[in-house]
Amino acid sequence: MNPSLWISKTGLSAQDKQMSVISNNLANVSTIGFKRDRVSFEDLFYHVERQPGALSDQQNELPSGLQLGSGVRITGTQKIFTPGSYQTTNQSLDMAIVGNGFFRVLMPDGSPAYTRNGQFHLNTQGTMVTAAGLPLEPEITVPNGAQNLTISRDGIVMVTLPGEVDPTEIGQVNLVSFVNPAGLASRGGNLYVQTASSGEEVEAAPGSEGLGEVKQFTLESSNVSVVEELVNMISVQRAYEMNSKAISAADEMMSYANQVL
Repeated sequence: MNPSLWISKTGLSAQDKQMSVISNNLANVSTIGFKRDRVSFEDLFYHVERQPGALSDQQNELPSGLQLGSGVRITGTQKIFTPGSYQTTNQSLDMAIVGNGFFRVLMPDGSPAYTRNGQFHLNTQGTMVTAAGLPLEPEITVPNGAQNLTISRDGIVMVTLPGEVDPTEIGQVNLVSFVNPAGLASRGGNLYVQTASSGEEVEAAPGSEGLGEVKQFTLESSNVSVVEELVNMISVQRAYEMNSKAISAADEMMSYANQVL
């Protein structure tokens, strides 16, 4: 195969994957707590026909070598955990993390998962759960008839019980952090799970151990910038077109060579 065809093919494949990432970012522009992905590229191996510094004759060295690349590949995608904008709501169970950290919830099999989406609800038992019904961990249950639920910046949950005047503490919202949050595995549903790359979770009250605070009546929006993603999309489209033209040009050159030879 003509090396140019293979090189351009790797470019098409890489740009196609990057377009998928951009499309996913744009699709989640309104998803609460969503974090955009970034694609990492690297060049492939090189065929060295002449090493840099090789002798051109008995006395002179060549200032540069002859190294022919073989294309590009995507090495991975990385979650960008910069904060999104904050929007005020009128729901007492809505929380945003202002700073570092994740809420921990329990999956149906009892394993932990982590999210930046602080849009919680009460189930039929009064337990705070996500929209998918996953309970917040540590579990917090609001007694029947309780009113004036408040959540302090350090995560203390208090309500006014029926027949009482003073508020009562019913639970504590904790946050967790990781040495390398970009190493978390995305599970969908705004959830992440721990991996060897992320490191072990560190749990603490909001505002301590380097964790952010929680802000009630607030939700964190997606950190996707529509303008930035559209600029990236145009760049990918142009790169894809150029690689396609390179394939066509290489094919024409091969056809011409076959006719001449």
